[in-house]
Amino acid sequence: MIKQVRLNHKGGLYIYRLHNEKVNGLCNNGYSSLANFLESVFKNCPNEYFNTGPRSSSLRINLNDIDLKQLTGHEISILTRFALDINKERFRSNHERVQVFMLENDNKTIAMEIPVWLSLNEFPSLKSLLKSDKPLTGHIDLLRIEDGKLWVWDYKPNANEEEYAATQIFFYALMLNKRTGIPLNMIRCGYFDDRHVFLFKPDLKMLNVKTILDY
Repeated sequence: MIKQVRLNHKGGLYIYRLHNEKVNGLCNNGYSSLANFLESVFKNCPNEYFNTGPRSSSLRINLNDIDLKQLTGHEISILTRFALDINKERFRSNHERVQVFMLENDNKTIAMEIPVWLSLNEFPSLKSLLKSDKPLTGHIDLLRIEDGKLWVWDYKPNANEEEYAATQIFFYALMLNKRTGIPLNMIRCGYFDDRHVFLFKPDLKMLNVKTILDY
């Protein structure tokens, strides 16, 4: 039911996990390209990209005109509280406690620690924006499908103190858009802890660059 692979990437060991049954059930209505990508990663992940160059989690770029909504009492925070309690003896890190619980028990979560990347030829503005000619990479904590939208989620233990979390997740969405062809307007972004949730809709206008890409 849950398929996994260990990825030795810069920064540590990442265990990419995919819930096959939920992918089959939730990706059959307009998200077949997502299902294909998630499956392909097991055999065709460009691991060399992840050992050099910038990582989305290290970006310190301010987004323009972001409409960031803060919520309390969101279901993902409630599930996080359950996860931290139920899995406290099962895993060493809170990240894995939350991620695996969501993958096993939340009917909207389809994958965790998803590797994503974006190269210069796919997004030429990267070089001037990131001051690097290497591909941008990252690992998405959680992917959920809800109300016809693809949600990119990142667990942040102190979400209300984060300054650049939205930037990190925006680029996750952009990388996922390029890997799957799913339009940005079908993707939603969020980061969370056991009490706070921050949500936004990704848009290229948030970047202070000009791009020739047609999204």
